[in-house]
Amino acid sequence: MQIKALSLSIDNLFTNRCHIRLFQEKDLERFIQYRNNLSWMQYQGFKGLTLEQYRQELLQPHPLSEGIQLAVADRQTDILLGDLYLRQEKDCCWIGYTISPDYARQGYGFEAVEGLIQRLFAQGILTVKAGALPQNTASIALLQKLGFHYLSMEQDEAIFCRYNVR
Repeated sequence: MQIKALSLSIDNLFTNRCHIRLFQEKDLERFIQYRNNLSWMQYQGFKGLTLEQYRQELLQPHPLSEGIQLAVADRQTDILLGDLYLRQEKDCCWIGYTISPDYARQGYGFEAVEGLIQRLFAQGILTVKAGALPQNTASIALLQKLGFHYLSMEQDEAIFCRYNVR
């Protein structure tokens, strides 16, 4: 049986405190501040780029099958709090997340990721996967709190999975 890719609508998602949306030019300065903080980003990829490289990746449209970054902004002030990564493979999506150190440990990561997952499940996605380096205990704890279960090791990453139980 062949499964075709679902057409997802993921921009302009609101949670209690967050607005998940496409990136805007005004987000780039804050994005660079935390993405190029190499100690904060020690477990992450997609870092250390120039303004122009980030502009190309964040402001130009990319197919969901190749992966996109979404801005996580404060719902009231529209200040960038962090970002989410999303890549679709048919009825499965891979996610990633980063919250700026200025807003870390305040529940924004949980709220934004759970909001995204609920939107994905509502649109027919059956499985959401995420990877974390084994030493990234904060990320693993967040995935477990979100209801993800350990699936396997792939290369150097622990892969976690959450299923859409309808």
